[in-house]
Amino acid sequence: MINYPAITMFLIFVFATLVITFWASKKSKSRSHFYAAGGKVTSMQNGLAIAGDYMSAASFLGISGLVYLSGYDGLIYSIGFLVGWPIILFLLAERLRNLGDYTFADAAAHRLDQTKIRCLAALGSLITVALYLIAQMVGAGKLIQLLFGLPYELAVIIVGVLMIMYVSFGGMLATTWVQIIKAVLLLSGATFMTIAVMWNVDFNFEILFQKAINVHPKNFEIMQPGGLVSDPVSAISLGIALMFGTAGLPHILMRFFTVKNAKDARKSVFFATGFIGYFYILTFIIGFGAIMLISTNPKFLNTEGGLLGGNNMAAIHLASAIGGDMFLGFISAVAFATILAVVSGLTLAGASAVSHDLYASVIKKGVVEEKDELLVSRLSAVTLGCIAIFLGIIFEKQNVAFMVGLAFAVAASANFPILFLSMYWKRLTSQGALIGGGAGLFIATILVILGPAVWVDIFGNEKAIFPYKYPALFSVTTAFIFTWFFSKIDKSKKSQKEINKFDNQLLRSQIGMK
Repeated sequence: MINYPAITMFLIFVFATLVITFWASKKSKSRSHFYAAGGKVTSMQNGLAIAGDYMSAASFLGISGLVYLSGYDGLIYSIGFLVGWPIILFLLAERLRNLGDYTFADAAAHRLDQTKIRCLAALGSLITVALYLIAQMVGAGKLIQLLFGLPYELAVIIVGVLMIMYVSFGGMLATTWVQIIKAVLLLSGATFMTIAVMWNVDFNFEILFQKAINVHPKNFEIMQPGGLVSDPVSAISLGIALMFGTAGLPHILMRFFTVKNAKDARKSVFFATGFIGYFYILTFIIGFGAIMLISTNPKFLNTEGGLLGGNNMAAIHLASAIGGDMFLGFISAVAFATILAVVSGLTLAGASAVSHDLYASVIKKGVVEEKDELLVSRLSAVTLGCIAIFLGIIFEKQNVAFMVGLAFAVAASANFPILFLSMYWKRLTSQGALIGGGAGLFIATILVILGPAVWVDIFGNEKAIFPYKYPALFSVTTAFIFTWFFSKIDKSKKSQKEINKFDNQLLRSQIGMK
């Protein structure tokens, strides 16, 4: 059945964002505007945009779906996603803004070998972006499939084309405003859903949880931790990935260059943390509301008793149960807006890694015409968009929140250690950073492939070679140890020069003088 209100709202949103993109394209003629919106975004706007970037479809659909499936365990993801923000606030935001121009590699490579560090940072960024994009494309495909009755593959292609248009024409300015609009819409919709759920139980959490326990197949088990992450190793791995991964996400770190100074960067994180924290509380309530209101309603279930469209659609079906077709249309359009905003940010981060870090800084050694760099960036955006479409089709069956968990594992293993140590450890050398970051990236990627998520679920093998779903405990530890060890044993003249530059870097990172 075609949902006409949803289609209408979806088309209105797409039209509005394309108008914004057209407006932004007039202003995105320079490198500064394309990568960083000219540094003219306010801290409040940037906080909302960061929240919009971070409150992805994987969060909205995936976490509410996990809560619907596993109950209390879904909260692990919510808390994990949130806990990384104080790290960014206190350790990274200000220094990153003072040291860099457009990407986090600017800061990481400040006193280290430009070629080695930027190549490593770009590779880590691209793998993170690819994994994160998979989650968004799957969510988008399922959503449009459910709403419009279109084939999944066509739905993914539509998302990919729109994403390419936003990034390649509008740059960071278009992406920022798409994210702000989406954040306001998402927070408004999720707030209404939560109020409607709580109204059904007289705003009493005890009644909500009791009703959910009564109708869920697992009964009281949904209030016990351990169903989703059954062993301590996986639990610690997941926690590390979510905590440090946040501080290594290229599309989030890029946003600190869109404000005018370090003070605004810090304020941006403060606002973003507030919005994101509020949102994750809502997703938890929405998940339990879905258990209570839709798990026993045959209208939303398939012949096997599972949710139509899979568990990721729990929030969408709940919207239908609460507010009928009109509200379903609104939430669906918002979920879609969410996906478009996030994939735009991701694609821009990936394109920047290719054009700014690899092409301009490594291949051209910093001597490059702005128009050439922007052309490479736009071509990279088109290429990344095509890759995202392909991966979205291949990974159709994966839980979107889980895929994001893997992206965070790679970000925590490759990007965060190098960025953190370059700012805080004087003895870090290019050799140590390259070997340590490379080892973290390699081990995270290999363990993801050999783990249950890919080896069993995608490749169809009976048993995984690596038994744990989440590799972060092993890969992050390896990255830090290797970085420390190979920096310590590096006694070359070049490494001594890099160590001697630390004091100047420290001063600049704190006061912001170029």
